[in-house]
Amino acid sequence: MLITAVEQRRVQFSNLTENDAVVAVKHDFRFLFESFLRIAPETRIVGMVNGNTPNELFWQNEMRKELAPLEHRIEIRWYNTLSFEEILKQIADLPPHSAIFWFQMIVDGAGVAHEGDQAITRLYASANAPIFTTDQAFFGREIIGGPMHSPLELARRAGAVAMRILGGEKAGSIIDEPSTFAKPRYDWRELQRWGISAIRLPPGSEIYFREPGMWDRYRSQILLVAAIILVQAGLISGLLFQRSGRLRAEVQARQRSAELAHINRVAMAGELTATIAHELNQPLGAILTNVETAQLMVKSPAPDLREIDEILADIRRDDVRASEVIGRLRAMLKRTPLEFKDVDLNDVADEALQFLSALAGARKVDLASSVAPTLLPVKGDAIQLQQVIVNLIVNAMEAMANIPPGKRRIKVSTARDGNAAHLSVTDVGPGIPTDKLHKVFEPFFTTKSEGMGMGLSIARTIVEAHNGHLSAQSDAGRGATFRITLPLAKQPSDPTHTAS
Repeated sequence: MLITAVEQRRVQFSNLTENDAVVAVKHDFRFLFESFLRIAPETRIVGMVNGNTPNELFWQNEMRKELAPLEHRIEIRWYNTLSFEEILKQIADLPPHSAIFWFQMIVDGAGVAHEGDQAITRLYASANAPIFTTDQAFFGREIIGGPMHSPLELARRAGAVAMRILGGEKAGSIIDEPSTFAKPRYDWRELQRWGISAIRLPPGSEIYFREPGMWDRYRSQILLVAAIILVQAGLISGLLFQRSGRLRAEVQARQRSAELAHINRVAMAGELTATIAHELNQPLGAILTNVETAQLMVKSPAPDLREIDEILADIRRDDVRASEVIGRLRAMLKRTPLEFKDVDLNDVADEALQFLSALAGARKVDLASSVAPTLLPVKGDAIQLQQVIVNLIVNAMEAMANIPPGKRRIKVSTARDGNAAHLSVTDVGPGIPTDKLHKVFEPFFTTKSEGMGMGLSIARTIVEAHNGHLSAQSDAGRGATFRITLPLAKQPSDPTHTAS
């Protein structure tokens, strides 16, 4: 099993086997805070926004220990026992020379669950001080920047380890040192907003979203004038420069060929990394949740052994499921046919809906279903088909991020048409522009600033591997519909069957 996207202190290395490999990260909270204090030395108060789950309380204790040497310089305020609404009020009333550290907000002190992106967006709207964090995923939106973990770099490292495992190397023999924070990067707009001079930034820092300078504003005019001068010089020089020009053209052609070869390798590696991340995210997430739940139950005065046994069975099931995913990926990489089984598309859809019910509640999305009254038997891999459905539903949720909570609706429908089974996912978001509709399944094409552009491309590849078809329809301003069509494996024999 490949364990990734986890901090090294949360990995129980003593429990790992020779079949386990870890690609972890390392938080250095003191270094992060000292980096912020270097660019804003007048800071006197830092508000800590963190939830109240056992995992979040674990990290609060770790941060208290690491930040203890800084208590003589700054006042650190903890809000984990408060509701998120109360946190927003206190954050809005922070005095001058304050800052805000965002770690995570899964469940607040009042027991209310929150979805990360929405929570930090609300925090940013209320904040009267700069926000910094450990996660580069929020860069360019609500945070000022600094040294952070790079999700892209972590994905590349996880992909490299996965390639070694798929190539036959023993997982337990692969030692990957935990990654630290990437090179500091800062948002020019946030620096300007909070009056922080770029002169204070650490050497080697990268600045994004800077206002364009003379070269950026008039690049084409400058290039045009330079080109005219060069052309005139070339005409005057005539045959004297003909041979050197031919040599320069040959060098440029070789450089372009090398660049194209490099892009092709990057595209293949990127697609493999994204595939593994999409396929393994669900069982690994379920294993982590079950482990945390079991840990809490074991610590109780009278643990329910029967329920713990059920949790262990769930962990074993998800572990087997992840192993099956790796086996399927290896088979696909070797161009060997997958071992498809008879599955009911209604059941696959129902499992996906149950899996996403909690996420739909957190994002305030009405997730409805309308399944066919008969069995829809298809030949396929249930894990991969479920992943396609989950991908389409999550994309629909993200498309409705700017829709008022009471109006967010997603409908998942299944139906039979002749010898084909259909599944559609329909949202009420802004839809897909007509000029981009034909590009949504292309690799690396995305309408999200943080997206990799691989999700729909992978989904289409999976559906086509099942001899099916994935299509998209959109009515601008009224939502979009993605439709999966798969051939039926046999005629439905029980017309009274209904899916829950």
